[in-house]
Amino acid sequence: QVQLVQSGGGLVQVGGSLRLSCAASGSFSSIDVMGWYRQSPGKQRELVAGITSGGSTNYADSVKGRFTISRDSSKNSASLQMNSLLPEDTAVYYCKVDVRKVPGGYKYGYWGQGTQVTVSS
Repeated sequence: QVQLVQSGGGLVQVGGSLRLSCAASGSFSSIDVMGWYRQSPGKQRELVAGITSGGSTNYADSVKGRFTISRDSSKNSASLQMNSLLPEDTAVYYCKVDVRKVPGGYKYGYWGQGTQVTVSS
């Protein structure tokens, strides 16, 4: 089993910053992709940012230039630095990891518990 523990989030004013962190533990051989998703009421969960084991990143157009995802593979952790926050960034943010339980094996996806980010105007 794989456990994800998220931290960070909270309430911030427009233009402020927050940092989210996610740490994975449990039984796995490697983590391929670590990512952050978000979901606001009435909307589908959407990808915010992802980072591969090689350090390649991708971002939703709406957060490019404002959010930065990083990863510490030695700690099986990832962070999302969110700057210049806007009211439309308000959502529950979820960490997701794709792991392989054996080298070259099938990839399994696991989700964190979610953390609320609220940007007030």
